[in-house]
Parts: sequence; structure tokens; C-alpha cells
Amino acid sequence: MKIERQIIKNPLDRMRCYVHARGLILPTGFGLITMQKLELSGCDVFYGIEMIKTTDGGLSYSDPVLCKNLVRRYDENRNSTVLCDATPFYHQKSGKIILTGQSALYSSTNKLAKNPRPRDTLYAVYNEETGDFDGWERLNMPQTAEDAYFSSGAGCSQISELPNGELLIPIYHKSRAMAEDNCGCFSVAVLRCSFDGKKLDVLEIGPEISIDIPRGFYEPSIVRYGDRYLLALRNDVTGYVASSRDGLNFDTPRELCFENGENLGNYNTQQHWLVGGGKLWLVYTRKAGNNDHMFRHRAPLFIAEFDAKRMCVIRETEQIVVPERGARLGNFGCQSYSEEEGYVFAAEWMQNHPYSWEKCVERGSDNSIFVSKITYL
Repeated sequence: MKIERQIIKNPLDRMRCYVHARGLILPTGFGLITMQKLELSGCDVFYGIEMIKTTDGGLSYSDPVLCKNLVRRYDENRNSTVLCDATPFYHQKSGKIILTGQSALYSSTNKLAKNPRPRDTLYAVYNEETGDFDGWERLNMPQTAEDAYFSSGAGCSQISELPNGELLIPIYHKSRAMAEDNCGCFSVAVLRCSFDGKKLDVLEIGPEISIDIPRGFYEPSIVRYGDRYLLALRNDVTGYVASSRDGLNFDTPRELCFENGENLGNYNTQQHWLVGGGKLWLVYTRKAGNNDHMFRHRAPLFIAEFDAKRMCVIRETEQIVVPERGARLGNFGCQSYSEEEGYVFAAEWMQNHPYSWEKCVERGSDNSIFVSKITYL
């Protein structure tokens, strides 16, 4: 495996920083990276989606531009809603780029709204004529399920396209009752959705995947490898993985481990997939013995082969795909470009333990965006 890292620098802003950098590159040479700014003095205070573009296959990128239709929306009381935790995906059947994520609601004082705080899966479609995304839409859940999915979203999720063009979109959710007091655990379910190039509709909801460990399962990512689907699951204590034949009905999740049974050391942070070189790869963070200074050990980013038969990570294949420079890297994105190449996108999240941007700068980070090109040799 060959890893080539490109660093896209941004002027260091000591008030806000870019986070949630995720992208894609198309065979035409066109590509984009979406991201959004975060208030450094707060917790998960996000602003509108911005993007940078490439027309030469990632050799160069434009300056960031705010997506004018994906800014915060305000009501008459100055409460606001924004699309966050978003991931762009190229839909082969329609030839459209779709951005999936979830809603975040803020009060007029610019803090996350109090419970019960609803949350929805939001999506937006890239418009080639305007060169921007159209306004976001809410993915409507079936009426019979609205209460159970009162707080639900496809935040930080990796999705998959079926041969017929339908999409498998994993979400995590809580019922209205659980959201009342912010109690209980999140559960995960995979949605089978239709997409006609403009509108997403839910066709089927897979069974609930749950665990009685603080906060449950969330930020799920799905991938198809061979004749099976793999689902990576974030949990506060340790990462999990589950397997399925149809992408909806999964077996009992098991802890992410190396092939000798040792726990991977990933916890409270998402993981994503790559397929290439005839193999399945997992990208993740973990306790590595030399990164205790990192908030939740969220740097560096590692990549390693995942054995789908034994359901484990092959330790000897592990490499650092994005280096640690004092900033968090846990909110990242992956693209399986081809059988020969793949990409990992990550922005340096300038908060550590938990809000100190100064400690990030001391170790060399500056809110750069990393684009790591992987060539499977």
C-alpha cells in the first residue's frame, strides 16, 4: 500500500475551525470536499456547509465557498437549524451527488436546544447547473414510526448503493420518551431508500440494533464486500462490527479486535470502510500507547485490512493514514474510488481536552485538511 498525503491549508481562525471534512473525486476529474465551521469555545456548535472543489482529480483545490442553500435557517425567535455531520456520496444510477447528514438545533443563545430536541436525517443534492447544492430536505420517516424515530439521523454515516439504485442508509435514533430527559441508549437501523435524483424516500426499515452500554450504538457506517454487508458501530466503551447478507438484517455485533482477540482500542469515535486491491479496509482511531494526550485518542488515523470471515483487524497491515499533530481527526470520511485507489479525508479539529486550540497549535496542527490517496499495490 502506498499513501500520498496532500495538505490543504486554511488561515488559522482562533474563533472557529473547519470540521467534518469529507469528500469524493469522480473519474471525470471533478470532485469536492464538504466541511463546516465549529465554534471553538463551545460543544458541537456548527455553522453552514462549505465546500472546496477540484477539476483535475485532486491535484489542486479551490478556496472554500459557503454553500448558500446550506446555511443555518432561523425562525422568528432566532432559534436555528443547520445540516451537520454530512457526507457526500455519488449515486451511480442517477449520476447525482447527494449529501446526507442530520439536523442540529440551536437556541437564540447559540447553544444546542434543550431536550426534548428532535433530530432528523437531512439531505441535499448537488446541482451541476448552479455549481452548488440545492436546499436541504428532511427524510420523512413513516408516520407509524415517527415517535420511535423522534431523534434520528444519518450523522457521519457511510452509505451504500444497491445494484438497482436503491440506497442503504444507516441511522441512529431515540424515541421521543428517551429524548425527553436525554436518557437511554441510541439504537441503529438501516433504511432502504429510493432516490430518483431529487428525492429520497424510505421503503423499508431494518430491525433495531441495540446494546445496553452508555449511549448505545451510533454513527454507523455500512459497506458491501463480496456477498456480505459490514456495519461499523460507534460505542462509548469500544467499537463494534456486525455482518449481514441483505444489508438490513444484521447478526449480533461483536467488539472490534485484532486477529489474536485483543481489543482494537477504538472507542467513542466513528470508523469507516474502504474496498480496494481485492480487500476490505477499516479506517479508525485507537489507543496506541503514545497518544494519551489526544482527546479520546482521536489521532492519528489508522488503516488496516479487515478480515470479513474472521471479523477482525489484521494487525500487521496497520499503517498511519493521517498523522497526529495535536488535533482531533475522528470525524473523517472515506471514498472507495476504484479497485486500485481510495481516499481518506480529514480536517484537524482544533479542540483538545476538550476545547484548547492552543494545545493543538503547540504540537503543529493548524486546521489543515488532509487528503490521503491510497494506492493498493
